[in-house]
Amino acid sequence: MAPKEDPTVSNNNSPKFEPYIKATQVIPEVTIKALILGAIISVAFGLANAYLALKFGMTVSASIPAAVMSMAILRIFFGRNRVTVLENNIVQTVGSAGESLAAGITFTIPAFFIWAADPNMLDMGYAHEISKTQIFWMAMLGGSLGILLMIPLRKYLVEREHERLKFPEGTACAEIIAAGDEGGSKAKMVFMGLGLGVVYKSLMAIGRFWAESPGYDFKGLLKGGTIGIDASPALVGVGYIIGPRIAALMMAGAVFGYLGIGPLLAFIGEQIPGVIIAPGDIPLNDMNPAQLRNFYIKYLGVGAVAFGGTISLLKSLPTIFHSIKAGFTQLIGKKSAGDDSTPRTDRDLPMSFVLFGAVIIVTAIWLLPGTELHFLGALLAVIFGFFFVVVAARIVGIIGSSSNPVSGMTIFTLLITCLILLRFGITGVTGMVTAMSVGTVVCIAVCMSGDIAQDLKTGYLLGATPRLQQLTEFVGLLFPAMAMGFALYLLGDVFGWVQSAEHPKPLLAPQANVMATVVKGVIGGNIPWTPILVGAFIALGIELLGINSLPVAIGLYLPISLSSPLMLGGLVSMLVTKTSPIKKILRKRNEGGILFASGLVAGGGLIGVVSAGLIAGIPSFKTFYESYEASSFVTGDFGVWISLVMVTGLAAIIFFAARSFGRK
Repeated sequence: MAPKEDPTVSNNNSPKFEPYIKATQVIPEVTIKALILGAIISVAFGLANAYLALKFGMTVSASIPAAVMSMAILRIFFGRNRVTVLENNIVQTVGSAGESLAAGITFTIPAFFIWAADPNMLDMGYAHEISKTQIFWMAMLGGSLGILLMIPLRKYLVEREHERLKFPEGTACAEIIAAGDEGGSKAKMVFMGLGLGVVYKSLMAIGRFWAESPGYDFKGLLKGGTIGIDASPALVGVGYIIGPRIAALMMAGAVFGYLGIGPLLAFIGEQIPGVIIAPGDIPLNDMNPAQLRNFYIKYLGVGAVAFGGTISLLKSLPTIFHSIKAGFTQLIGKKSAGDDSTPRTDRDLPMSFVLFGAVIIVTAIWLLPGTELHFLGALLAVIFGFFFVVVAARIVGIIGSSSNPVSGMTIFTLLITCLILLRFGITGVTGMVTAMSVGTVVCIAVCMSGDIAQDLKTGYLLGATPRLQQLTEFVGLLFPAMAMGFALYLLGDVFGWVQSAEHPKPLLAPQANVMATVVKGVIGGNIPWTPILVGAFIALGIELLGINSLPVAIGLYLPISLSSPLMLGGLVSMLVTKTSPIKKILRKRNEGGILFASGLVAGGGLIGVVSAGLIAGIPSFKTFYESYEASSFVTGDFGVWISLVMVTGLAAIIFFAARSFGRK
């Protein structure tokens, strides 16, 4: 949503931002109908994403689909004039929490089930069982920790960094809600993009007419290198929103990893044929690019993200301390966060609530039975939780929630936690359970902090009351937390966690399998520290060049197929800028492009949720979906080439849509 300008000038000489609903306006925001609908959407999206993550290793963002569903459902039942913009915002705030919680839980907790099904673990004396009640409390404690730790960061990440951190999904969500309220040409642009995104994604993901992620593995001189593109309308739209600079930095990391380091590793493997280099389990010269990433490049990315996140945290510390100082000022009664003199759009939950809540959570984590956390584990969970909440909130501000490398941050947490536990003599099964419990709490906290960061950005643009969003986020956490334990047990009973005669096609749970392997490897003393440290030094070198290393590190960690569509969208944004010499026209075209791109993000997200529902609820569709291998399409061998043509055409449509919005 393009900010409205005010003649008042802020301290940094930039126009003061004015939201869609002014701070002086008071309209219905938190209502019973908004909370009920939000809770239903949160549970539905949470369960759909739990299935997707465990079966296929992916999740779909729920913020924008929740916003679109909110507008449609509330207007059908209550009429347009009886539903406010801020009510729709509360629905998407509550509704999006389920998807984030599902990611945090499915990335980590299945590790306990995987260990329980492993005969080797049983021989080690592993007899741990995690109950539905424990899953609920870990979800609530980790999620609440992420929400609370984000509250003091809002002023810095959402307000002060407004121009730098785009929060693409939060921005797109605000555009959709505001455009739906206004109608006219803005709504037309959004819904044109949404319609195109729905049709495109349906043909690609449901109809399987062309490849979702075409790629090519190089041979010859560049053996070990790979290129590819996830031809998703949502990712191309996000690339347009974040712009060419951030997209190029991410693409730079992907180029380093998959066109530089990958071929170098393959070249070394050719010189030492038949040699297995840990952590690989096959000879280096026999590895394809996907295996090179899984065994080596991924760990470089983990080290780079951890270092880039550390630098990000250090840069944020002055403002964090300022926020905490202001909170303590509230505690001693000089000024209350809910004081009438404080503008409505600047009222956060008081620091007393944050501190009291944090103490309760730390105590509960410490006393939670069956997790082997105790005091040291609780302390580690809070320390890493605070660190990565800051990192994750900044990352989603740069590239959005869909590309947030949560698993990389959790792996780093597990690595350090295991080392600390070993230093204190906590080893074996006890050490593994403790480390995994810490990782679970941190992972859930990180996922929830990324979600509320996007929601608070949407609220900031629309003019919501932050305190009300922060409170209702707990509602969005509660209901899916109650359902997740039952979902994990049900899916485990149906599909199984490891391959066996009873379960020939078990749940993949790729992230949880990696976590289980990492913890077992560190406790057993065979984790690859060298590539992790090298990744950290790569990030240090980038920082010494005066470049923000975090986007580059994210590109190094993620597959190149995720960075390339962002780069494509960024190039379209740059082309619109280069072909718009007059500033007034450029501003209008950029606004139109963001509106259209926001619609694409919404359309892609909606169909992602629909396809998840079809897979989970209709056995015949599930059979159809699984019958196609990654390289099989309705269009046969032409599927890859059609995909490239379609995604290029999609970029061209965004360009012409943006330019058309600039005309009188």
